[in-house]
Amino acid sequence: MQAASRHGLTGRLWQLYFGPAATSILSSRSTAPRFNRLLHTGIQEADGNVAPEEHSSASTEIAPTEQPLIYPDPPRSAKHCDLASFLQHAETASLDPKSTVYVGTHFEYTVATHLAPLGFDLRRVGGASDRGIDLLGVWSIPCDSWRASHAPIRVLLQCKAGAGQRIGPHLVRELEGAFIGAPAGWRSRPATDVLEAAVIGLLVAERPATKGIREALTRSRWPMAFMCISSTGHLKQMLWNQRAEQEGGFSSLGVTPCYSDEGAGASHLILNWEGRPLLPSPNTAA
Repeated sequence: MQAASRHGLTGRLWQLYFGPAATSILSSRSTAPRFNRLLHTGIQEADGNVAPEEHSSASTEIAPTEQPLIYPDPPRSAKHCDLASFLQHAETASLDPKSTVYVGTHFEYTVATHLAPLGFDLRRVGGASDRGIDLLGVWSIPCDSWRASHAPIRVLLQCKAGAGQRIGPHLVRELEGAFIGAPAGWRSRPATDVLEAAVIGLLVAERPATKGIREALTRSRWPMAFMCISSTGHLKQMLWNQRAEQEGGFSSLGVTPCYSDEGAGASHLILNWEGRPLLPSPNTAA
């Protein structure tokens, strides 16, 4: 695999994302406040190419105090706790791989498994009383400089599996509702409250974000991010709003497109911190 530099591609990103008519609008920050409030770190276009983007202004880093977390009890009927145990259960119970339950559960565990090397520690809480939350946990960016000034970010995830899943701004509204019904340790607090860790909601889907989703993230008062992750676990797109950048300390977070040897366009994205690829966490490295 071969990584491509993020520099020198910003102009092409504006062209691909907004189209030729928007080039003059984006030449001045003062004339396009709505677009500049949303930070796009990587977008995979229809042709398979990925274009990174510039970051917005850095936020002041203040280390909040980490508080103990109490996770909700798993459903009593749960017969699996990770991807391996789910696959074993699915085979034993002869679950239909095309069923909604199978596809959704498989994707949730796939997301949790493939985000673990990036510092995510996630637990599946999906069920009848999940209040719109599929995965719950913390994210500690595997970088010494970030960990020295931040407590692990508390994250709540909604996962939308299936290439045919309807993707739109209604999903952002659903995630906003999840903040309100979240367990005590994951309820979002004002950005000025530095005594507790940040709380960020992540919407994860197999399809890239639509224009409606990007605009809904921009308008939202909640700290939120979007990830496009394939059914095989590859990160295809990540973007977040200004509130998430401020509370999560994401000013130095970016992406690098990774190209396959066949040269058929970018296959996935690699997260980086201050231009350096993020290394797997010690507890997830092989």
